[in-house]
Amino acid sequence: MALHFKYDQARRRFVEWAQNEIAVVPDFHKRILFSDEAHFWLNGYVNKQNYRIWSEANPQVYVETPLHPEKLTVWCALWAGGIIGPYFFKNDGHNVTVNGDRYRAMITNFFIPELNNHDVQEL
Repeated sequence: MALHFKYDQARRRFVEWAQNEIAVVPDFHKRILFSDEAHFWLNGYVNKQNYRIWSEANPQVYVETPLHPEKLTVWCALWAGGIIGPYFFKNDGHNVTVNGDRYRAMITNFFIPELNNHDVQEL
């Protein structure tokens, strides 16, 4: 993803804020948490935007796939205290599409309680 000049000021403000936090707050780096979700297609499909497959075979050969193959969405977070997750987006045992309500429910019912199981008060 290209960085655009129109965001330069926002990036500079963030860097200044982060440098200040690092100078003022001990172990600031331990407060940083990275999270993401990934889709795993259950029919073996690979999202080609995220992966590159090189082959010496004919690039014109293709394999047909269903329009909406069944997939499982998994969320996970990483931080200095370890790994939180994985969280599987399901409803009554069935895989579901992630929307705002389901993501909010995951944060409220899974992530916050899991985070509270760690000693975050020191941070």
